[in-house]
Amino acid sequence: MSPIDLKALIDKTEALPALPGVAAQALAICNNPRATNVELAGVISMDQSLVAGILRLANSAYYGFSRKVSTVHDAIVLLGFHNIRSLVLASSVKSQIDKPLQGYSLAKGEMWKHSLICAMTARDIAKRVKFPAPEEAFVAGLLHDIGKVVLNIHVGNLYQEILDKITTEKIPFTVAEDEILGISHAEIGARVGEKWNLPKDLVDAIGNHHLTDEKLTPQMLTAIIHVADAICLMLGIGLGGDGLMYPLDEKAVKMLGLDDKTIEEILLGVTDYLQEHEKLNW
Repeated sequence: MSPIDLKALIDKTEALPALPGVAAQALAICNNPRATNVELAGVISMDQSLVAGILRLANSAYYGFSRKVSTVHDAIVLLGFHNIRSLVLASSVKSQIDKPLQGYSLAKGEMWKHSLICAMTARDIAKRVKFPAPEEAFVAGLLHDIGKVVLNIHVGNLYQEILDKITTEKIPFTVAEDEILGISHAEIGARVGEKWNLPKDLVDAIGNHHLTDEKLTPQMLTAIIHVADAICLMLGIGLGGDGLMYPLDEKAVKMLGLDDKTIEEILLGVTDYLQEHEKLNW
């Protein structure tokens, strides 16, 4: 398929994955300042797999509650709407992300692990640099590679050609992907975010998280996602094909004011998140 044909395919809204119905309703309630805990719990309770996923994450060491969270209503009271929105998205997109992506050399579970650990790392970085919306960072980290789901089959057909271009020209995977396919997974991810009515800064972070445009001055959220993603790839979490030639951008590090000691602390945190992921078995 030529790049022009591929772009035409992606431009069709129906070619992009839709957010599951209950999750979409729950997110709408989370974004409504007049909504009540009872309303939100009622919508979430319509999807038992969503309930199970939220309770599993709410009871993880990541949130650190001293008592067991046994109902969705309890989770909403303890966590608040912003945190619940993150858990709703995590639980609802898992089935789309937790699959083998041969086009990116990712076995089943690898992209999900990378996405979840990146989300947790992004939230950690956001808190350290006093970003005002750490849950936005969690969501952006969770969804930063969602475009791979859409592009997987096309990348698979041209995978060797992309690898050859990386080797010959010494360029990042995402640049080679864009030049050969005419579009990158980051750009596709941004379009998915738009379809799901995510906030603009979040969509921008998904679309620009590789920071391949040297003229671009990254927004703070984009810089957070870039650093979180790069750290996960450094540790081999969901490395796949596009982990090749993926340097940590110094502009992003400088913007966030991260020194070597802080990055070391973040790396140790990622190790804890990996252990928590194993315990969750999810």
